[in-house]
Amino acid sequence: MKTLWVSLLLFIFVADVSAQQDPAYAQYPNNPFLINPAYTGLNNRFNANLQYRSQWSSVQGHPETFNFNSHVSIVNNKVGVGFMATQDKIGENTMTEFSTTSAYKIKLKMDKYFSFGMQFGLMRFTSNNSLLNLQPNDPYFSQYNVSHVNIGTGIMFKSDRYLFGFSVPRLLPVMLDQGQGQKILVYDRTYYLYGSYMIFLNERVRLRPAAMLHASDHFKSSVDLFMNLQIEDFYSAGVFTRGLNSYGLILQMIVKHYRFGYVIEVPGSKGSIPFTTHEFMLGVSLSTFGFHNRSFSVF
Repeated sequence: MKTLWVSLLLFIFVADVSAQQDPAYAQYPNNPFLINPAYTGLNNRFNANLQYRSQWSSVQGHPETFNFNSHVSIVNNKVGVGFMATQDKIGENTMTEFSTTSAYKIKLKMDKYFSFGMQFGLMRFTSNNSLLNLQPNDPYFSQYNVSHVNIGTGIMFKSDRYLFGFSVPRLLPVMLDQGQGQKILVYDRTYYLYGSYMIFLNERVRLRPAAMLHASDHFKSSVDLFMNLQIEDFYSAGVFTRGLNSYGLILQMIVKHYRFGYVIEVPGSKGSIPFTTHEFMLGVSLSTFGFHNRSFSVF
């Protein structure tokens, strides 16, 4: 049964890879650093987050993503530097990445800013076919262990009302040369176009819609839609959909300097895999330098 589920998962990922080129997250509206290096230091504080995502949780060999990310603004909030470590697993395939980020911020007018960011990292792709029951020399399941340097870039516009950005966190696709002219596309770059806007209903309650288009060179694009209700800066609850194929609930609570996030996601059609996805986040946001913002920023 284990081999059957792992094989099924791999087949689905090959057939519909649009959401799986990069690790899949649902909490990027609360932490855009996950998808755009231009967010590095953009909220003028020190930030660190631990995140874990368990997709299709009750299936053996299901996708699991572990992520640690941290970034801080320096040089009187003009520059940001950051670090991210990721492990993304599905079945017998594992992607591990360590990357550093940097960004430069320009004040346009009033509280409006433009940020340009770069990302540099090392990615390692491995497979362990001992988890599968395969025919000898099956060309569709080649075992590999390959490391690859990658770079990425992004831009962002920010104010107290909106946040918009475009990014390609990993610009270089990764190909595995098997010899005799045979190559496997191990990783294909993903493009992100993201935007969020704050609607003030009153002094305490705000509505924050968000949307993201993500696409890659060889696979179909998809649109994520979010709607968050926020009470002051401390509590938020919202709903979202990934291309109308799945639906979820996203929650966040801030206690002093600490941030707790949770997402539950379920399939939206009978043809989808009938298993639930969970995503957890634990974070901290601090004012560590004299030029840092004292209050927590939604964006």
